[in-house]
Amino acid sequence: MAHYFEERPRTGHRPGLVDVVLPDLHLRLETDSGVFSPERLDVGTRILLETVPTPPRTGDLLDLGCGYGPIALTMATRAPDATVWAVDVNERSLELCARNAQTAGLDKVRCLRPEEIDPGLRFAAIWSNPPIRIGKRAMHEMLTTWLDRLTPDGEAYLVVQKHLGSDSLQRWLTEQGYPATRTASRSAYRVLRVTAREVPS
Repeated sequence: MAHYFEERPRTGHRPGLVDVVLPDLHLRLETDSGVFSPERLDVGTRILLETVPTPPRTGDLLDLGCGYGPIALTMATRAPDATVWAVDVNERSLELCARNAQTAGLDKVRCLRPEEIDPGLRFAAIWSNPPIRIGKRAMHEMLTTWLDRLTPDGEAYLVVQKHLGSDSLQRWLTEQGYPATRTASRSAYRVLRVTAREVPS
């Protein structure tokens, strides 16, 4: 079974549909094999979407590791005047995310590979169910790259399973200068709020 963080999944196609039903929206999204959680909205993502505050209504927002798009499309639905950047290394995920955004009429969602994003772009909010299984070193590098692109008053919300290291990740982020606090805890998942890196005075 191919990992969902491969650039080009080697598994055959197995199209499906997932309903994202939240108190304020209902999205029906196309999925496929070779992407993250193709058969259902995973528990971590659901907890994130049920607990995060409404994103800024304008500006640039980021879904880091977008998969087929449940986070990006939720952001775009809740902040229709903002531009949502959906980033993934998996080409099948990006194709699905773009198609789902088009079907939902969310024309301000941009689905791109990481290197296609202007490095000067700054984000008012980052939401992510990050790919912990890529390994600690790669994970840390990915997070510092994107957290450094928060606006000064921007906020990131990350959902991480406790047994996959949510508490140690929270400590590590704070040690690196990114203030991190736990905002929700449910079903062995933690939602971490992270703010822009503190610059020494």
